[in-house]
Amino acid sequence: MTSMSTEFDLGRLLAERGGERYELHARHLNHQLPRMLHTIGFDKVYERAEGAHFWDADGNDYLDMLAGFGVMGLGRHHPVVRKALHDVLDASLADLTRFDCQPLPGLLAEQLLTHSPHLDRVFFGNSGTEAVETALKFARYATGKPRVLYCAHAFHGLTTGSLSVNGEDGFRDGFAPLLPDTAVPLGDLDALRRELNKGDVAALIVEPIQGKGVHEAPPGYLRAAQDLLHRHKALLIADEVQTGLGRTGAFYAYEHDEGVEPDLVCVAKALSGGYVPVGATLGKDWIFKKVYSSMDRVLVHSASFGANAQAMAAGLAVLAVMRDEKVVENARVTGELLKSRLGALVDRYELLSEVRGRGLMIGIEFGRPRSLKLRSRWTMLQAARKGLFAQMVVVPLLQKHRILTQVSGDHLEVIKLIPPLTVGEKDVDRFVDAFTAVMDDAHSGGGLMWDFGKTLVKQAVANR
Repeated sequence: MTSMSTEFDLGRLLAERGGERYELHARHLNHQLPRMLHTIGFDKVYERAEGAHFWDADGNDYLDMLAGFGVMGLGRHHPVVRKALHDVLDASLADLTRFDCQPLPGLLAEQLLTHSPHLDRVFFGNSGTEAVETALKFARYATGKPRVLYCAHAFHGLTTGSLSVNGEDGFRDGFAPLLPDTAVPLGDLDALRRELNKGDVAALIVEPIQGKGVHEAPPGYLRAAQDLLHRHKALLIADEVQTGLGRTGAFYAYEHDEGVEPDLVCVAKALSGGYVPVGATLGKDWIFKKVYSSMDRVLVHSASFGANAQAMAAGLAVLAVMRDEKVVENARVTGELLKSRLGALVDRYELLSEVRGRGLMIGIEFGRPRSLKLRSRWTMLQAARKGLFAQMVVVPLLQKHRILTQVSGDHLEVIKLIPPLTVGEKDVDRFVDAFTAVMDDAHSGGGLMWDFGKTLVKQAVANR
């Protein structure tokens, strides 16, 4: 019988020391994170959260248009997912014995595969980058070839294998040597063909819509790339870690390109329900059977916490909620509304260049204005560091309007919106009204927004 003599009171610990959150992080974790948050005024203290909203200690409501980088697909603390986790804990299952077959992994795999009829098997890990690592290993082993192609500006994770297919030098610098991989431009079939003709390519890994900058693969590209790859006995890997599970208004983003059937698909983020880390790599039967070709190879690829009961229960609950609450349809309809309303502002604001994306994955890009006064200020920001104007928009959205957003990538003048897939018309109204007010301020040519821009310029120059 388990002893209850140990005293641990989580509530009391948080009450006593929760106020030290930023100091603790600066002392014991990544010291640059609190420094950055203090600099841009993002050092808030959020007390609770539900759905697409946070509340601070004063009861102020914040709208979340970031969803934990896409993890909170159903928002925070969805009651069905919470109940599933309480239930699985109360069941006291004999979990992770490593030498049995529990039912929950098989049931979640079965549910995932119903959305992926051309795929046959699933490997469960703990994150998106681990799902990508699995796909890279499986593709190289199944084809017997060493090289994986990826698209320029791609993001697939930050562990070493995933970093090898990361299209951003800022993440790669200082971590070489990496795997023998090669970048090709997204949508460039000729570049893909040239690399395939070298005969050593195992696969192309691609985000159907790139998270950095929110750039979508051109219509027909994924299907044509798939055909080219298969002719050269190479595989197509679809990274759906951020775009999958309804984000773009379809269960998978590759479904927007007719006839695409990837050989391997990576999912994670929203599958967790926002509670328990989980990643999954789905693939064709022959690939799995080649990797796990004998009993001697039964553990040739595994994960210590992979397929744990809590993660599997969360995933099953998430898929049930998506079905019963028509989450994919809501992402499509609400996303279309948000994109159309923002798109209507492009002609109104000269600093607003383009609104693009699908479903609830939307990129707002800013560009060089026409008028001389605004153009001179824009040039000042660009000379200091590209991406500062987008940061100037993100900050007042939080400070003045209590809306959390993100710049889509380093040195990009793009804001990415990836809110919980459960947001509705009221949330769209709130965001568009706030964004309009921020853009009005930016185009007025003065005020606190441009004063903050000067602060960002000084900070950027100091960091050179």
